[in-house]
Amino acid sequence: MRLILALAFVPAFAACDAEKPTNGDSGGAAAVESGKPSEKQQVAGRLDRSHAGIPAPDAAFQDPSGDPVSLADFKGKPLLVNLWATWCAPCVAEMPTLDALAGRDPGIQVLAVSQDMNGENKVDAFFAARQFEMLEPYIDPELTLMTQLKVDTLPTTILYDAQGREVWRMSGMEDWQGRRAAGLIAEASKG
Repeated sequence: MRLILALAFVPAFAACDAEKPTNGDSGGAAAVESGKPSEKQQVAGRLDRSHAGIPAPDAAFQDPSGDPVSLADFKGKPLLVNLWATWCAPCVAEMPTLDALAGRDPGIQVLAVSQDMNGENKVDAFFAARQFEMLEPYIDPELTLMTQLKVDTLPTTILYDAQGREVWRMSGMEDWQGRRAAGLIAEASKG
């Protein structure tokens, strides 16, 4: 019985539900000030290959200048798309590893697309405070990507090959500097 109860709480450390606080609080973001996952949060995400081969949706979201953009605008090179929010502690914890990946591997584009509703100010402040070297603040305030991709958990990260076809998706937090992530990302250049 204790094992069942313990396992029931594991997902809480690995991902956030799609329901969000509406009071403007950034939730667990303040709890992860160091930008590194806590021991409890170092849970590997859940890999899903059931959407492999499906083209990226044509959903529009905002680039860092506020102009509309879609995933098709990034074809030609493998693309790692991270759907996240400022109120999601696991999302916040994995962002530094995504930033490091973006700086380390020129063979892949990394997009962090905020799912904060009406979150331009929140996201800009978040990025300003953390001073990421490579990540830029893309925003999807209408949650169009989440809807078209049928995502209900944050963070969710999706790898697309150079032709814009999904390779896999990861629900929950991942160490994007880790060995498992490196092997998974290499799959975008195969086939």
